[in-house]
Amino acid sequence: MIGVTGLSWTKSYPDCSGVYCMNWEENSQMSPKSLNLIINRLINNLKRDVLIQRQLYDIREHLDVDRIVLYYFYRKWKGQVIAESLKSQDLSILGSTGAEDCFNQEYGELYEAGRVKATPDIELEAIHECHRDFLRSINVRANLVVPVILPDGSGLWGLLIAHQCSGPRFWTQADIDFLWLESQKMLMSPVIIAR
Repeated sequence: MIGVTGLSWTKSYPDCSGVYCMNWEENSQMSPKSLNLIINRLINNLKRDVLIQRQLYDIREHLDVDRIVLYYFYRKWKGQVIAESLKSQDLSILGSTGAEDCFNQEYGELYEAGRVKATPDIELEAIHECHRDFLRSINVRANLVVPVILPDGSGLWGLLIAHQCSGPRFWTQADIDFLWLESQKMLMSPVIIAR
């Protein structure tokens, strides 16, 4: 057995059931230091995921909404839902890239400047039809969107979004202030924003 920071692996894997397995002896060029770096990265990713999931769950419970999502921009105005908390599993949109044809530079710059958008009913809101169609396709009836702006002001990291799927919802100033505060808390944790 080879032990690294409390974890151990056998030198060979007799049956991997069709899954690619790394044979330690064949890959002996990997130093314990390199292995520790990989393990530490995995641990940090797990910590981040647990923190995000806990925070999204708490937000959803506090606002009593159907879905909370964290949308991350991996490229200028291109992103995807990287985490969510759901009232019902059938509301999952994890991995969704959003309505990229509708989310353009104009919207991006508004959120980058700190825009907060509270929409009580997408059917009555003056929005682009492609945006409305996208929101319908993911069962959104009302939403509240706040930006997650990098702490140094260097850009828009993502969006924290509350979705009410079951019907229209009037968003109070307390709801808006709470979600804004939660987006700022995410920025306080380098574990969360270090993607």
